[in-house]
Amino acid sequence: MPFQPDRLSVPLVQAPMAGGASTPELAAAVSEVGGLGFLAAGYRTAQGMREQIVRTRELTGGPFGVNLFVPGPPAPSSAEAVAAYREELLADAAEYGITLPVPTDEGDDDAWDEKVDILVREPVPVVSFTFGLPGAAVVEALHRAGSRLIGTATTVAEAEAAEALGLDALCLQGPDAGGHRATHDAGAEPSDLPLPDLLAAVRERVRIPLIAAGGLGTGQDIAAVLAAGAVAAQLGTVYLRTHESGASRTHQDALVDPRFTETVVTRAFSGRPARGLRNRFIDAHDATAPDAYPQVHHLTKGLRAAAAKSGDAERLHLWAGSRHRLARAVPAAALTRDLWEETRAAAQ
Repeated sequence: MPFQPDRLSVPLVQAPMAGGASTPELAAAVSEVGGLGFLAAGYRTAQGMREQIVRTRELTGGPFGVNLFVPGPPAPSSAEAVAAYREELLADAAEYGITLPVPTDEGDDDAWDEKVDILVREPVPVVSFTFGLPGAAVVEALHRAGSRLIGTATTVAEAEAAEALGLDALCLQGPDAGGHRATHDAGAEPSDLPLPDLLAAVRERVRIPLIAAGGLGTGQDIAAVLAAGAVAAQLGTVYLRTHESGASRTHQDALVDPRFTETVVTRAFSGRPARGLRNRFIDAHDATAPDAYPQVHHLTKGLRAAAAKSGDAERLHLWAGSRHRLARAVPAAALTRDLWEETRAAAQ
């Protein structure tokens, strides 16, 4: 029988966090204790994704998922706007002695076809999608391979589109989520509808199982969304400091650094709206960053890598949800068990 997203023995999902934070060790640790661990295929090569899948299978016999970035239409902003942003960032790059790439109009599908082909030939229990929805042919092929499919939505309209496509479940991402908002339109301003209200609104319109995400960090938070009709809760930021996390030390330390007192949504690092700890880079560049994804992502990639290497938290994309202070430096399995025990206690 195919894996059912609404039948987890521990209804906790470890959010897929692209860019290195999600690792096979992290996904396996969560799956081993009854939750659902996730790998993030975004920004990886197709072969890199496959290698992580193989490694995860070595570490756990439990179900796990792979998250894909859905290619979108061309960036709304012009090449001139991206070029102007590059000029603005030259002073930052000079401090590290690096050269910023010259932006182009070429698209970037994140090796979509190659990744889908691997997942059809070597299926995993769950495949989820961020930044949009796949075509019907992809849904049919992955279903035929035996995978269960989860969409990600931030609005009622996006949720209805996912259900109409025949997806098996839906992750609802509220505005307090860390990292990129999963808006299907890269140029749209993300909804600020609170997660409880989004969950209630979507429950009225769709019938597939719902996973709640965004700003969750305690058993009380999890119990609340389960009581409101979600079949599971998805958490990402709280796992960033676990022993299995692949997040940089600079990023992990910043989550509990008293210098960083708030999170904000910005396009400064990637061109897409994403929530992270407010730092000097955001203060300097948020107002002028164009809505051009993935062009801005590629433009700042080297700069961010240099910041991580040098321990410069003021120029790093410190993705974090609103409850980032709750991130714990413990084994991921222990964190998952503790959260579930807290949830059960809160529900009684």
